[in-house]
Amino acid sequence: MNSAARVEQLVVGTRGSPLALAQAREVASLITVRHPALEVEIRVIRTLGDSGGEAPAEGSFTAELERALLDGRCDLAVHSAKDLPVRLAEGLAVAAYPPREDAADALISCHGDLSALPRGARVGTSSPRRRAQLLRVRGDLEVVPMRGNLDTRLGKVRGGEVHAAVVALAGLRRLGLADDDDGIYALPDMLPAPGQGALAVEAAAGSAAALLVSDLDHAPTRAAVEAERALLRRLGAGCGLPLAARATCDGTRLLLTAAVFSADGRREVRAMVSGEAADPEALGARAADELVAGGAAELMGAGKDG
Repeated sequence: MNSAARVEQLVVGTRGSPLALAQAREVASLITVRHPALEVEIRVIRTLGDSGGEAPAEGSFTAELERALLDGRCDLAVHSAKDLPVRLAEGLAVAAYPPREDAADALISCHGDLSALPRGARVGTSSPRRRAQLLRVRGDLEVVPMRGNLDTRLGKVRGGEVHAAVVALAGLRRLGLADDDDGIYALPDMLPAPGQGALAVEAAAGSAAALLVSDLDHAPTRAAVEAERALLRRLGAGCGLPLAARATCDGTRLLLTAAVFSADGRREVRAMVSGEAADPEALGARAADELVAGGAAELMGAGKDG
């Protein structure tokens, strides 16, 4: 800890969206609670994923932040764990996963929960995973693309552009938008994206900054998220496919549930495996192999073609 003790200032890099800033402030607060004498600066780094318009490519939210770490513009970078590419830039590592927020999805609606939406209701989401699971339950829905920050999406619901939208509950909570839960409906049967609800604090591997923030790391969250990321690596999959996964840690054991869907939600391949929390990589790989054995490769191939 001697090298960490010499750190007097930390620069935390983040995207400039309201949610990204809220996440960076959350991490900065955790750091200052543990190290009150430390000066922590939050620095906005513009990324390719912030340009709007077309769907962002995998890694577009993280690549510029990783460059900022490597060239010394920041000491730490705070990401939504679900945005992390399956392989980090060389020389970087996740120094800490703070305790995970709720990983669930939520429906934002002025018309009631999912069952109460009128037939043919327009529901906004640009996630293939969410689209497939919505259609699996309500094949009559018209699922329409919806991008932008949470305030933008909430505005489209309240303005009547769509009947409802699906968003991550964690984001609503971090922005204080779930304090009044009127119009927010949990979707407990919808499997989330790998890493959803978790934050990843990235740093140069072995750096003083990485050592200093290692005490933010929450072992159950790390085990769960690393199992979900191992599944992604094994499948060679990214955020553009209808793939869902959720791992939970109970002491020394991990339970990982994963599924791949057809784009229309009519077909599903699901796996549920358990194993040692000390070896999340093996658990994620085993779940991926079970999905492939059940025909997931065909569904993922169809998703890529589409």
